[in-house]
Formats: sequence, structure tokens, C-alpha cells
Amino acid sequence: MKTKMTNGLAALALSATALFAVQPVVAQGAIDNSALSSPAFREHKRTFGLVYTLPKEVNDLLAVTIGGLLREKLLNAKLIDEALRFNIPHVTVLHIHNPDPTTPEKMLKALPKLPPVLNITLKTFYTTEAAMGAGHPWWLDLGIVKEGASFEIMMAFNTVATAALTPLRDGPLPRVTGPVYAVMGDAAKELVQTVGVSGLNSVKDGKELRPHNPHNTLVYSMAKFTPEIQAAFNQTSVEFNQILPNGIPTAFKTVSIVELGFAGNVLREIYRISLEDGAVIDVATGAKVAK
Repeated sequence: MKTKMTNGLAALALSATALFAVQPVVAQGAIDNSALSSPAFREHKRTFGLVYTLPKEVNDLLAVTIGGLLREKLLNAKLIDEALRFNIPHVTVLHIHNPDPTTPEKMLKALPKLPPVLNITLKTFYTTEAAMGAGHPWWLDLGIVKEGASFEIMMAFNTVATAALTPLRDGPLPRVTGPVYAVMGDAAKELVQTVGVSGLNSVKDGKELRPHNPHNTLVYSMAKFTPEIQAAFNQTSVEFNQILPNGIPTAFKTVSIVELGFAGNVLREIYRISLEDGAVIDVATGAKVAK
């Protein structure tokens, strides 16, 4: 039975990949990877992304269960910037860097066919670094259960969205340059060179590669990920997993084009797109937009 289910999900993912036809991207200027040879982080100008924002009921539950504890732990660790940093809670599809203010419109036009409503479970808190040994940035994340039809469709959509949208970047994301890029493995470096950031799905030699790890981030930090900080927030993860041992089942009914900060925190929503009927809303005006 397990084998049949696994084969069925694999077939579903393949059919989903075939379903999501990639539209041609508007021609961009040359992509500049020269920052990858620098020991310092590339200057951050503007990052845009495609994300699923968390439903209100999920944000409300996180706020009343672990929100207060997390703020207390950040303040106790003197991570004041992290306690204050703004973020619209979300699960990322992908991020690209480009200072061109028309990038969101180009992203909207280049979007591949969208997935249906995704039924997923947010579960398991953990810490992670941009690259092991880089020192910073680091994050405290809430993962997603990596099984089920919706997860397979989510992963397939990441593959085609990566192909459709990453050509709109001007170069690598600043947070994966400098000390982060220097300590990456070869596979991650290749992704940074070819799609601007590690951790996105791609197709190589006709085979789909799936390093994408969808998750919601609760802490964005440029503080050094010292052994003391790592131990403190690994323990925080243990405690939060005790509070929400079964995770949070939810449904993603929209996907949004957004603007982000250096560390990947969402600063504003630009376009919100329904996964039910494809309708597009300009968030600033509330007006419907033709895709």
C-alpha cells in the first residue's frame, strides 16, 4: 500500500509539472554574478518574491501560543533588532533581487499556471543558517510536513516558478554572497550562479532536483550564530515543538508577489492572487488587476 501511494504521489507531481506551463519572460538586461567573487555581502537594493502568506487563523494561533515566549527569549538574548523586525508571516516560493521598480509587474505577467488550493500542515520548529559555518544570517523556522498531494504539487510549482521568474533577477540575492557563498557546497553554489539563490528546485539533464524546503520563518537575524545563540534557540525549538506537537493544519488559498528585506522578511504585499479563480488584487488600492 505504501509503495502504491508513493508511486501515485510521484505520478501526481509529474503530471503537475506538465500542467504548469511556463510562460516566456520579458527580456532582461544581463545578469551580473560578479558579486560572488567578493568576500563581502553584495549591497541590498530591492528584493521581490512570490510567497504564500499565512492565513489569519494561523497567525492568531502562533501569537497566542508561542508569540509571547519568542519575544521574551529574543529580549533575554539581547536580540533587540530581531524582536523588532517587521515581517508578514509567509511561506516562500522564491525570491529575486532587482532594483527595477517594474519587477513585480513583470513577475505577474511571467507567472506560470498556478496550483490549486494547497492543504498543508505547518509543523516542527528548528534553527538554520544561510550556509553552515557562515556565521550569519540565521533563522528560526517552522517547517511543513513533507508528504501528501498538496506538498507534491507545491514542490512541482516551485520547479516551474523558478524557471519562469528567476530570469528576472539582476544577479544573486545579497544574503547568499560574500561569507555565505564562500562556504557553500558545489551544488548550492551552482544554484546561486544559475538561479540567484540556493534552495530552489531545478531541472538538470532532464531530471528534477528538489532542494526547496518550504517553511515559515519566525526570527530573522544577522547576529553571529554563536554556539550560545544556537544552543538557546535550539532549546526554544524543542519547547515550541512541545507546545504544538501536532502542528497546524491549514490551507493556502492565495499566493502573493511581495517586497522583502535583506534577510527575506516580507515588508509589503503588492499583488495577491487567488488559487481558487486566479483573480489578482492590487493590495495597495484593492483594485482588480488583469494578469
